[in-house]
Amino acid sequence: MLSYRHAFHAGNHADVLKHSIIVHILRHLAQKDKALWYLDTHAGAGVYELFSAYATKNAEYETGIARLWTQRDLPPLLAEYVAQIRALNPAGDLRFYPGSPWLAWQLTRSQDRLRLFELHPTEIKVLRDNFSQLETDQKPRALLSAGDGFTGLKTLLPPPPRRALVLLDPSYEDKQDYQRVLDTLQQSLRRFATGTYAIWYPQVQRLESQRFAEQLKKISEKSWLHASLQTCQPSLDGYGLYGSGMFILNPPYALAENLKVALPYLVRILGQDATATFKLEQHTI
Repeated sequence: MLSYRHAFHAGNHADVLKHSIIVHILRHLAQKDKALWYLDTHAGAGVYELFSAYATKNAEYETGIARLWTQRDLPPLLAEYVAQIRALNPAGDLRFYPGSPWLAWQLTRSQDRLRLFELHPTEIKVLRDNFSQLETDQKPRALLSAGDGFTGLKTLLPPPPRRALVLLDPSYEDKQDYQRVLDTLQQSLRRFATGTYAIWYPQVQRLESQRFAEQLKKISEKSWLHASLQTCQPSLDGYGLYGSGMFILNPPYALAENLKVALPYLVRILGQDATATFKLEQHTI
């Protein structure tokens, strides 16, 4: 949907779950000297100003990253994540929030490459503006493409170093996105079975969302990890985001143990009512 702008939701509880996991995976992959690629099908604008008109309309960050900002007892997985956001806000006030592309840029190295897709014409322009301030090498590490990330991803697999994190996180405002993720994941695994794939999805009162995790589990016999965080009771009118999930294929070995500590903490800090809860499931081979 070209009406979707992530700035309305930047730093909310869904971003906290997604980005804390992305930070952990990238830090794990970067432990080896061999190059890696980061591929993002729906990159967004890269960085968001939390005092902008978009972000303050619903101020969703106030029930997400803002609640973690002042905590001094963060579990390791969340401490790694918040440290990246502090790096973007060196004055100490929470003003800017990094999207996945900015986090990937910060956590990758000179030998690594980023391949970012964004279909929204305004978002890709802002993303390019943001990266123009980051790229200083003659050979840029990041390639930004204005187009459909589902289609574009297939042309890049397998990546030359045979090591990559692939993030699929459309807005799902179009219910066809659920099936497109499933189809893209199946096709991608045939090209690049050893990659790490991270799939974000919203918890909303829509059948496609409620059955999505079970469909993802059937995609591959590879090891997978499923983490979800519900922060409030679904609304009576049937609308709104009450939680989100992350499904990771070929996850890092330590991610599950870190989430066992981080998820109960997030329920306590980000939970908005007594229905707040989490789920953590794992399949290993």
